[in-house]
Amino acid sequence: MITGEIKNRIDAIWDTFWTGGITNSITILEQMTYLFFMKMLDDAQMKKEAAANAMGAKVKEPVFKAGNWHNPETDRDVPYTDLRWSNFKNKEAEAMYRLVSKDVFIFIKTLNDGKESAYSRFMDSATFLIQSARTLVKIVEGIDGLDMNNRDTMGDVYEYVLGKMAASGNNGQFRTPRHIIRMMVDMMEPNLDDTVCDPAMGSAGFIVEAAKFVQEHHKKDLLKKDKSDHYRNEMFHGFDTDQTMLRIGAMNLMLHGADNPDIAYRDSLSTDNTDENRYSLCLANPPFAGSLDYEAINKNLLAITKTKKTELLFLALFVRMLRLGGRCASIVPDGVLFGNSSGHKAIRKELIENQRLQAVISMPSGVFQPYSGVSTAILVFTKTNAGGTDKVWFYDMKADGYTLDQKRTECAENDIPDIIARWKNLDAETDRTRKDQSFFVPVDEIVANDYDLSINKYKEVEKVKVEYENPKVVFKRIQKLQGEINAAMDEFREKFL
Repeated sequence: MITGEIKNRIDAIWDTFWTGGITNSITILEQMTYLFFMKMLDDAQMKKEAAANAMGAKVKEPVFKAGNWHNPETDRDVPYTDLRWSNFKNKEAEAMYRLVSKDVFIFIKTLNDGKESAYSRFMDSATFLIQSARTLVKIVEGIDGLDMNNRDTMGDVYEYVLGKMAASGNNGQFRTPRHIIRMMVDMMEPNLDDTVCDPAMGSAGFIVEAAKFVQEHHKKDLLKKDKSDHYRNEMFHGFDTDQTMLRIGAMNLMLHGADNPDIAYRDSLSTDNTDENRYSLCLANPPFAGSLDYEAINKNLLAITKTKKTELLFLALFVRMLRLGGRCASIVPDGVLFGNSSGHKAIRKELIENQRLQAVISMPSGVFQPYSGVSTAILVFTKTNAGGTDKVWFYDMKADGYTLDQKRTECAENDIPDIIARWKNLDAETDRTRKDQSFFVPVDEIVANDYDLSINKYKEVEKVKVEYENPKVVFKRIQKLQGEINAAMDEFREKFL
């Protein structure tokens, strides 16, 4: 949990960017990320140097070596020591600005051979946008108090900054509400045997939450070298078509202990994505309401559902990318559940007839406020390629712990704990009726309804009989009251008029 002191420090850094002329929230986060990385590199080497000194050994493969680094843009040599945060943070303002903007930034941009981190691979298009030496000094002073070696704290810091980006109203579409992500991860329970993928990763919220779940629930296994190596290098995969979001997502994962995830620039729906039968768990909130040209879409996806709609194509993509037995939890717009186009029906039929559709969780329309009022749902299925859907669990979420208006303030009404508890004990759901908030629907009934997955198709609304008074009785009561009013008015008139 982020403390008040650290929160105030981040708020002050954010305000410094604003007063320094950078007001776009995603640009602020991007520039802050570069400086976080500079400090992280130095903090990590200082930790290695302390350990090496205690052992009387040398640091293996240091980022900051002895001697000079050659700057390819200025064609001059710079001492590696000058590139270290612990050194340049103490320099005079103008000297610090020249060094950071002309040398240190170029150093982290060219640190891209893939050995240092996934983050450093996405620096080619990065631009340093802080224009004032005074602004840089204040930001460096603010960041200097953060311990980059404390992954728990820095993970919370970065999530808080992502929250500020969403709250500012700019680029908020990149961030699925954290509590919704956490609910989906808690339902899917990732473990160290999993290979997790989000093919529309944005800031990597789903992957990060999966990483946190593993850290919390599999601490002992993470102490084993093979499991730790899998966690750091092979477990997490994410793709996006925005280099900025790739940098932000890679940094987010680094701060949660996944040092070298498979994060790549890729249009997941195009022929560039050849992943097939590869992942054991897909978690995603793919783009809604997009429409692509058929020529740009991978033909394997069109074989499952011939459509141009991205929300349908991503479901086909999950089917293709998952290996047998792999699970998926994805947010979809409500239209996916009941749309009557051939593409809509084809993907629902695929999930029900050829895979094992397990759950449809209907969410209230305010979940994505203030950015969108669209109604959404969560689909959960397992890839079998041989069917297996016998019944589907439906849940009608009415509240998520926040008001459903534009303000989205915290409130007591929250169905999420109930959803998780019921999902983990589905045997107890068999006796529930269609009048309850959750219930099972047999697959035969869904097929008979043209594969419609909207909860209102199956939910029974209990009608309460309301009995009204006889109109004659009501009219007599009105007459009596009117008589009393007239008498009071006559009395008032006699006394005062």
